[in-house]
Amino acid sequence: MGAGTMGKKPQELDGGVRIDPDRLWTSLETMARIGATGRGGCDRQALTDEDRAGRDQFVEWAAALGCRVAVDQIGNIFARMEGADPDAAPVLIGSHLDTQATGGRFDGVYGVLAGIEVLRTLAEQGLHARRPIEIVNWTNEEGCRFAPAMLGSGVVAETFTLDYAYARTDRDGHSLGDELARIGYVGAEPARPRSLAAAFEAHIEQGPILEAERTTIGVVTGIQGAYWLDVELTGSACHAGPTPMEARRDPWRAAVPIIDYAFALAAERGPWGRATIGNVKIHPGSRNTVPERLVISVDLRHPEVGVLAAMEAQFRERVALFATDARVDARVDTVWYMPPTQFDPGLIDLIDRTAGALGYSRKRMVSGAGHDSLYTARYAPTAMIFVPCRDGLSHNEAEDASLEDLAAGANVLLHAVWAAANA
Repeated sequence: MGAGTMGKKPQELDGGVRIDPDRLWTSLETMARIGATGRGGCDRQALTDEDRAGRDQFVEWAAALGCRVAVDQIGNIFARMEGADPDAAPVLIGSHLDTQATGGRFDGVYGVLAGIEVLRTLAEQGLHARRPIEIVNWTNEEGCRFAPAMLGSGVVAETFTLDYAYARTDRDGHSLGDELARIGYVGAEPARPRSLAAAFEAHIEQGPILEAERTTIGVVTGIQGAYWLDVELTGSACHAGPTPMEARRDPWRAAVPIIDYAFALAAERGPWGRATIGNVKIHPGSRNTVPERLVISVDLRHPEVGVLAAMEAQFRERVALFATDARVDARVDTVWYMPPTQFDPGLIDLIDRTAGALGYSRKRMVSGAGHDSLYTARYAPTAMIFVPCRDGLSHNEAEDASLEDLAAGANVLLHAVWAAANA
């Protein structure tokens, strides 16, 4: 269902049909207890015992609805409620249940459990769509344990091979393939693209825009692109005391202007330019030794392909220049490239109309963060629904969202899914 197929008027759901907010909240709280942290967040990193417990809970809820549950080779879980026409291309809803090590209670999980709530609401209303409706829990969306992020949806989109994903390792050397087998979630279903009528993902914004503008629904038009780069600077280790400053080949002499330039590069391309220095590794890491090597992780983002490409090229040029000036060697490795993505115009319009018909304030916006919808958009019509989160915080144990906003997003999801599933 692309922009062309949304031209005919789909069957509409009575505007008075709404999800049960308290039931949705109870589901979120139940999942939040799995991997709960002492500061009110969640640690349910991909393929840990906590992730397995979260997956098991999802499967239990889906089975209680009469859904057929299938798991593919990369561990993505699909819960399918059949439609009147089982051969029709299904409508997909979902997100992810894995979290950051110090993550929140809503990032990802809201999109999965809002899907459960949509099916519960349709079931209690005795409503049966023409198309099948499926909920998906994607594997390793966060990428904090196994890099890169969004491996489950990326394998399905054929961006990554299954062997590549299985070979990713965590800091302790455990491979994704071994850990997937250990928790019992290596499935038999092929992990590959398939025909979908539409794919929806509901999510907290993970930014401050909706809250600041007192807007309830973000109609997401696409996802800005990103480069994950590792900058390796190699000099010469020497004693901090006897070695004169002018005699040193100190990687920090290049690192400082490189980091400063990354921030300036983003500022020059405001308001959407982004630069983040997320990690610095130092070898040998001794207080009284000039380091031999630094590895700096750099995250550059922008929603326009050309602008992002220019940012990456200019950054590489400056790294080489600063390294030469400091008399150190430099290498820039691309760890991951996330191209800017545009969502389906027909589904964007559907979400916008639906939010308006339900009486919610809304605005069209670009997602600053990556999501699994980036990969589903490569083979299926896709769109996202955002709701506000308190102070724009995410990837943080203090992450929070109001019941009212979460219910509003789930209601828009319910009505949009119903329209798509009957088109």
